[in-house]
Amino acid sequence: MNKLISFSLILFSIQALAQSPVRIHDELKQWHKVTLDFEGPEVSETDDYNPFFNYRLTVEFKHSSGKTFVVPGYFAADGNAGNTSASSGNTWRAHFSPGLTGEWTYRVDFRKGRWVAVSERANPGIPGEFMDGTTGSFEVKATDKTGMDFRAKGRLSYIGEHYLQFEGTKEYFLKQGPDAPENLLSYVDFDGTFHNDGHKDHLVKSWEAHEKDWSEGDPTWQEGKGKAIIGAMNYLASKGLNVVSFLALNIMGDDQNVFPYIDYDTYDRFDVSKLDQWEIVFDHAQRLGIFLHFKTQENENQGLLDNGGVGAFRKLYYRELIARFGHHLALNWNMGEESGDWVKNHKTPPQFQQEFLAMAEYFYAHDPYHHHIVIHNGSKTLYDDILVPGSKYTGPSLQTTKRDFSRVHDFVLEWRNKSSKAGKKWAVALDEPGDAQHSLLPDVEDAKHDTARANALWGAMMAGAWGVEWYFGYKYDHSDLTCQDYRSRDLFWDQCKIALDYFNTLPFIEMDPADELLSTEDYCFAKKGEKYVVYLRFGGATTLDLAGVNGEFEGKWFNPRTGNFHKRSFKITGGKKVDLSAPKKENDRDWVIELTKI
Repeated sequence: MNKLISFSLILFSIQALAQSPVRIHDELKQWHKVTLDFEGPEVSETDDYNPFFNYRLTVEFKHSSGKTFVVPGYFAADGNAGNTSASSGNTWRAHFSPGLTGEWTYRVDFRKGRWVAVSERANPGIPGEFMDGTTGSFEVKATDKTGMDFRAKGRLSYIGEHYLQFEGTKEYFLKQGPDAPENLLSYVDFDGTFHNDGHKDHLVKSWEAHEKDWSEGDPTWQEGKGKAIIGAMNYLASKGLNVVSFLALNIMGDDQNVFPYIDYDTYDRFDVSKLDQWEIVFDHAQRLGIFLHFKTQENENQGLLDNGGVGAFRKLYYRELIARFGHHLALNWNMGEESGDWVKNHKTPPQFQQEFLAMAEYFYAHDPYHHHIVIHNGSKTLYDDILVPGSKYTGPSLQTTKRDFSRVHDFVLEWRNKSSKAGKKWAVALDEPGDAQHSLLPDVEDAKHDTARANALWGAMMAGAWGVEWYFGYKYDHSDLTCQDYRSRDLFWDQCKIALDYFNTLPFIEMDPADELLSTEDYCFAKKGEKYVVYLRFGGATTLDLAGVNGEFEGKWFNPRTGNFHKRSFKITGGKKVDLSAPKKENDRDWVIELTKI
């Protein structure tokens, strides 16, 4: 009899818990962030019973069609920590970005116990009570967003091709923007101990030059903080740029001020309010159409977590990134900047093939959206190590070393071709062209940027890269660590926009590099038999082999320096080798010749 009473009480408890209050906010629309807040245990970032390791919130979202996403959640303090700086509370949160309209149901799994957050078991520990077992539903309407806002386009996904595609509009995406400064998030208005912890505090940024770019109605936190970094995102978007790159963890690295933790020396306690403020910036960037390039570590701290392995601390870090930011529509996870064992006198152990593959495997298994996964080269064997059967990498993040960017075109071609031959077409991006000292110079040092334009910008895109991010050399003002004003390269951003606009007029998904068709060391990008784009790096002339290609083609000259087509066009006939030359005016400068079959 007592056992029956006990069972009845347990059943009643479970049923009561299933009615745990949930607050669903944000816009219930396709591709929009939908946030579920639950009342859970009252905890603090610094509780003896670690709330990050010892609780695990997971929400399963299921569409009426049967499509299912299993989304990790996180401890959100008082639910408004970005504004209150709260480090304790009872709000537990999950974000979801639905790609389908109609009814979605959800079911909550909340576990409690030592290390449950990083357990791979379905039911580790014990039920966490509170919202555990809660179910519900909501209706998602069509998106109403337009323009560059990613919510108008859908999630950006790797689809087994050399370019990423938006799930909604089916458009393909090309990127241009800054790779620097890597310490973008070392920002004075973010909460945290990094301001005065004795680790390179002089590198903390104000981004003051961009405060004028903030507009009324843009987000801030804590009564006006954040205007300058929000303004920086506005400036990039105003120039037509669509990517921003940043380290999320640089403890022991070049800057040492960016980390998600409560302090420099603690790797299992997260600064909830600081991460909420990061989210405000990321959310604004996505609405502007700016892709988020998450660099999860740098070379100097490869071994900071679990000696470089994928153990409890690294899994916890990755889980928090996915839970807090994985809902964003256009991003990639970069497993590390300058990865490998190439640096002498490492402060921490380096990583090797096993660790490279394991990191990508973790993201693939736990990110419900399967965002693009890349790694940044350091070791010469890095890409050979990860271009193997079963690898979850979907592309490389390339870095070159030559001051004149002369290695760019061939390096992009090399890994585009190797991946194709291996049976997995990588989406290849050039994310740090040039050398460490110089790379993309400020406008005051090089207003024309001829070499960067010809060898890197057009060199990469004509080799089939899906985009370029630009590193700022350390020998100049506004470097990779010291830049606080993106206007330092304002003139070059105009050239990036010209290239973006031009390539977006092409059927680039159907085109391939075809330099072998030219008689000179220039670049050709072609949909053979239908469309040819020839880039004359230094003007002059070349011969294009159209033998075996029948029909007539219309030719046009495009000026990559101004973004204008020449007012005259011309016609040529296929079936033979044809001579092509730059227009008479400025025929010693770089030109594009575009041939389209009539």
